[in-house]
Amino acid sequence: MAALNGAVENGQPDRKVLPLPLRSLEVKYTKIFINNEWHESTSGKKFPTYNPSTLEKICDIEEGDKPDVDNAVEAAKAAFQRGAPWRQMDALSRGQLLHKLADLLERDRVILATLETMDTGKPFLQAYFIDLEGCIKTLRYYAGWADKIQGRTIPVDENFVCFTRHEPMGVCGAITPWNFPLLMLIWKMAPALCCGNTLVIKPAEQTPLTSLYIGSLIKEVGFPPGVVNIVPGYGPTAGAAISTHHSIDKIAFTGSTKVGKLIKEAASKSNLKRVTLELGGKNPCIVCADADLDLAVECAHQGVFFNQGQCCTAASRVFVEEQIYPEFVKRSVEYAKKRLVGDPFDARTEQGPQIDQKQFDKILELIESGKKEGAKLECGGLAIEDRGLFIKPTVFSDVTDNMRIAKEEIFGPVQPIMKFKSIEEVIRRANSTEYGLTAAVFTKNLDRALTLASALQSGTVWINCYNALYAQAPFGGFKMSGNGRELGEYALAEYTEVKTVTIKLSQKSP
Repeated sequence: MAALNGAVENGQPDRKVLPLPLRSLEVKYTKIFINNEWHESTSGKKFPTYNPSTLEKICDIEEGDKPDVDNAVEAAKAAFQRGAPWRQMDALSRGQLLHKLADLLERDRVILATLETMDTGKPFLQAYFIDLEGCIKTLRYYAGWADKIQGRTIPVDENFVCFTRHEPMGVCGAITPWNFPLLMLIWKMAPALCCGNTLVIKPAEQTPLTSLYIGSLIKEVGFPPGVVNIVPGYGPTAGAAISTHHSIDKIAFTGSTKVGKLIKEAASKSNLKRVTLELGGKNPCIVCADADLDLAVECAHQGVFFNQGQCCTAASRVFVEEQIYPEFVKRSVEYAKKRLVGDPFDARTEQGPQIDQKQFDKILELIESGKKEGAKLECGGLAIEDRGLFIKPTVFSDVTDNMRIAKEEIFGPVQPIMKFKSIEEVIRRANSTEYGLTAAVFTKNLDRALTLASALQSGTVWINCYNALYAQAPFGGFKMSGNGRELGEYALAEYTEVKTVTIKLSQKSP
């Protein structure tokens, strides 16, 4: 499996030289970041953030609300005004700032990976080799684009000159999730800044630490005040204030489909701001009888259990052709039983805890529904009792399409495996969902692979691989998995307005 942005192969980092986490790291940045300065919340409120591995409180964070969002938006508007240093900066200089930010992420990579592990519970080596690697590559990719965003000349009447300009939109709001807090922030920040916009960011309340640390790096790099502003807080307050704000021109959101709908509705009622949504998925992973079975089993395993299963791209509906179904299930169970669950700071750990009690309870409830509805529990299915929010890797066989575990996004370490007989059947079943984020196909037959890739209603289709995400390649969903695209050249269109300029010549051409 090529993991996020190609940082690792087969889900495992290069272990020749392993970095060490900073287990006693002190959290320095807990306040609201506006105008390159740190502020207490207007209300005086704070909220705690917890380590899901130990259930201990890490620290208290300033709780932003509407007045704080208003202040952040005013700072972002001022930075975007004509004549402000950010607007006067040439495109190449914007790109150089993004390169410098990537340099600081390289320098502080261990600190950021440690903070990410403390706040999310994901294994430290995954945070270091996958999340941070993806952040750095994405920043450098868009740093290179900054001076290459060009319009076109358009042939019209011979007495006119017509051309287009691609201009920044203005103030952009970014609302980021808890499963990949830093990576999803950079996916939004890098193209927005590359195009010349300013930002107001609300990180998920469960995982604000790395986003706030980025604020300190923004200031150190030398971005002008107000270009990037970070307001930690809750969705119904700070998030809602961003969604409805009349001076915010665009929102980029990654999270649940339920919240995505609320954001789009709020945006339409305020100023029709543009909205990019990267939402949920119930992703089919199709394994044909002629597939490389070792590869397919391993990729399907990593595809669903990576990041504790808390991944919108999770391979959460595995369709296996009936001829190889028993062997595939057998090998998948062997993989799951060997998966090491434990302390995310331990280099041997492959799976950490779930993010919080709410998510933990939801996963266990869905596991129970699988048992009651007749799926065969092959392994796992229980919490690890002597620890925090840890769940054993779980595999179900004999799953049918009407079961909840086959329809609902579990967002946990649960692998439902289903059987199919024909290509026509599996296409129909794979597409019979409200989601359309990703899909995967495992086969040695190129005609079959391309037929399936064409027929599957998904924004991304992987063939003989899984989670092969790169900064250069667009990412986004069909149907209820969202609107718009992140990454690649396609993301630039989400952060620019196209202006047409038409000039009448003073004299007719000879």
